[in-house]
Amino acid sequence: MDQDTFAPRHIDDVEIQEWLESLDSVLLSSGPDVAREILERLRAHATVSGIDLPFTANTPYANTIPLRLEPLFPGDQALERRIKSLIRWNALAMVVRANRVEHNIGGHISTYASAATLYEVGFNHFFRARTGQFEGDTVYFQGHAAPGIYARAFLEGRLSVQQLENFRRELKPGGGLSSYPHPWLMPDFWEFPTVSMGLSPLMAIYQARFNRYLEDRGLKPRTDAKVWAFLGDGETDEPESLGAITLASRERLDNLIFVINCNLQRLDGPVRGNGQIIQELESAFRGARWNVIKVLWGSEWDPILERDTEGLLVKRMGEVVDGEYQKLVVSSGDYIRQFFFGSDPRLLKLVEPLPDEALRRLRLGGHDPRKVYAAYKAAVEHRGSPTVILARTIKGYGLGEAGEGKNVTHQQKKLNEDELREFRSRFGIPLSDHDIADVPFYRPPEDSEEIQYLRARREALGGYVPQRKVRSKPLVANHDELFREFHDGSDGREVSTTMAFVAMLRKMLKDPEIGKLIVPIVPDEARTFGMESLFRTVGIYSSVGQKYEPVDVNTLLYYKEAKDGQILEEGITEAGSVGSFIAAGSAYATHGINTIPFFIYYSMFGFQRIADFIWGAADMRTRGFLLGGTSGRTTLSGEGLQHQDGNSHVLALPVPNLLAYDPAYAYEIAVIIQDGIRRMYKDGENVFYYITVMNEPYAMPAMPKGVEAGILKGMYKFRPATNKKSKLRAQLFGSGAILNEALRAQEVLEKNYGVAADVWSVTSYKSLYMDAIEGERWNRLHPDDTPRVPYVKECVQDEQGVFVAATDYLKTLPAMVARWMPRRLATLGTDGFGRSEGREALREFFEVDSRFIVLATLHELAQDGLVGEATVQNAIKDLGIDPDKPNPVKS
Repeated sequence: MDQDTFAPRHIDDVEIQEWLESLDSVLLSSGPDVAREILERLRAHATVSGIDLPFTANTPYANTIPLRLEPLFPGDQALERRIKSLIRWNALAMVVRANRVEHNIGGHISTYASAATLYEVGFNHFFRARTGQFEGDTVYFQGHAAPGIYARAFLEGRLSVQQLENFRRELKPGGGLSSYPHPWLMPDFWEFPTVSMGLSPLMAIYQARFNRYLEDRGLKPRTDAKVWAFLGDGETDEPESLGAITLASRERLDNLIFVINCNLQRLDGPVRGNGQIIQELESAFRGARWNVIKVLWGSEWDPILERDTEGLLVKRMGEVVDGEYQKLVVSSGDYIRQFFFGSDPRLLKLVEPLPDEALRRLRLGGHDPRKVYAAYKAAVEHRGSPTVILARTIKGYGLGEAGEGKNVTHQQKKLNEDELREFRSRFGIPLSDHDIADVPFYRPPEDSEEIQYLRARREALGGYVPQRKVRSKPLVANHDELFREFHDGSDGREVSTTMAFVAMLRKMLKDPEIGKLIVPIVPDEARTFGMESLFRTVGIYSSVGQKYEPVDVNTLLYYKEAKDGQILEEGITEAGSVGSFIAAGSAYATHGINTIPFFIYYSMFGFQRIADFIWGAADMRTRGFLLGGTSGRTTLSGEGLQHQDGNSHVLALPVPNLLAYDPAYAYEIAVIIQDGIRRMYKDGENVFYYITVMNEPYAMPAMPKGVEAGILKGMYKFRPATNKKSKLRAQLFGSGAILNEALRAQEVLEKNYGVAADVWSVTSYKSLYMDAIEGERWNRLHPDDTPRVPYVKECVQDEQGVFVAATDYLKTLPAMVARWMPRRLATLGTDGFGRSEGREALREFFEVDSRFIVLATLHELAQDGLVGEATVQNAIKDLGIDPDKPNPVKS
């Protein structure tokens, strides 16, 4: 055999064309499904035959939906363009006017300018409102596009001129509009906060999954409602944006649609100047098994593409990098002809009939309503997987020389009169040259064709979007019996507060009113928290049930997945778990269902890792309970620096509507949770809770009489001193597990040093602090009225002796309330890095055990001249304290 028989040879264009024509013939005669099957079999056959086919998750740089498969556009395209143009103008006017009145008040024009068509096609044909009969679609609007959403609501008659006038100035008389989507500030309008970039994509995924969870558990009927998430291509650099996309495909969430506004620009410059962000995103989503629809080229490109029988134009489209595409946006038609088409004479031939101006105005797919409508229709009709639409747009579209497609466009706030006139003329805004200088808002008359059409389209889709309504009915029962047993203590049996909480959770799950509403959420630590007993009783949610026999099937507490399972076992993802927490905690508004989420996690991996999500949860009025498990710097034996939490209660301080508690005993937890359920789900308060629980076992005492109010307000006297006659007095404040150290210190002080100490349980320094500063503010503003006394001051103002507080968290936590104490407050805490050690050694290292509490008390007494310095020196020796030990803050 000739040695050159298998040598590679050049394939001429004619042979390639024959293969292409064969594929076209199959498409024409048998359709795309048959063609796809043939191609898949050819690929499999080639692989078996030893042909190394390079992997690619990309399709050509072209529209996914060809012209021949485009549906008819159902609306009045000319009228919709006029409406869209008016919205564009009012959005621009809102930002420009605001910055004229107050320099640098800010605002963004360019994002909405690029996405206007994407939104308007949705508003006119797809976004269904929530009604009494239908739950409606859920839409996460891109935060920087807020002016466009406001401008549409203005045309709809939902927002006033005054509100638009006061954009970004909410404190003006008559009210204004928040900078971005903020449900806390506009609770009847916005549903979801989205401008902290990267959060809304993940929240949307878990919202779509939670919708299915509610359906599979029979808490709501199954519907075809969709979850839409609009985001920018630059936003996808945030890890959260793409961090959960495999969950969406694994769960087959065909109720989820991402629309990525690919204007190729982030805040400072190109997203991928040297690459192609659209192809990169397609690869990521196709690799994650999403349905990907690319909307890249507008209708004007269709006849050019039809003339390209050799595929040269699509090939050229795939060669140009984003930095070059960005330059093409701001270049002349002649430059486009020479640079883009001039690389091959055959490409130049394709556009020979077109003048330079026509080349400059070739639309991109994201600005073409017909292309966008076709993509949206395909997305809502797709079954079996989530869909992402990659829509190519121009940032600042329509701003012309003021910033269309330029790197500065994101920061564009102002336009001069010439630029405003150009914008007016380009989009046909009915304003005179004289009027332009004032940049007035424009709304057609109520009986105009535009307003009538706009309203008719929204009526056909159920009403206005966005709109937030609380539709849930309050709970009825007071649940006294449910929690009563936890008031009695553990009868000497040692249990941890985590075990106590799980026992409460088990009882709540059986309650006739709230049992079905409880949503336990855990990020792959259920066994750590002793929750495995719930596997059998309520099951772990799985959208497909359990297709396998678990390896521990013969044990009592085997891993049981079920389609109607109640536990959301999210895997190792605190971000995903808090996404479920937010979806469950806002279901009272989204679905009209009072689901009650309990999200328990390693406390160190809460606020420190997902604080941005928790802030977003606060903004959107989420309700529920966050449980910081294995909490405290010294209660978690062995784990060390990255696991031991001394920070979370300090990090919880900035969240205004979050109530933070560090309970020591089971009855305290019971009182807090019962009151939380009442406040959130019976009284409808927009608060949520952070409760720290520990894995340290000790005997749980019975609840003293009359302490319920003190538990909720933040402190109460747990154990008074037995020696009422001693001249040496002290007040010891303990929290969580350190309360037991304070109790041991109480005994040592009385027995060895004659000091009578009262011990207080401080359940919430945050509650004490918030109450105190609120009282201070009221007194400052009402000097003629009887002054209010802060609760913390009311508790201790008549108490005798020195004051010492010990906490398993940073010293700053108790120090916050020091100024309302009648005397100096000594604080012990756990500032510094953790260590891999046992509890006893850790408490010695951080100087928060009973010995250091005793020492601090004696030192304070010495400072007041009530004991001698020798007493302190002798105590250091007697207590076995090394005065030269390393400082835990620095070591």
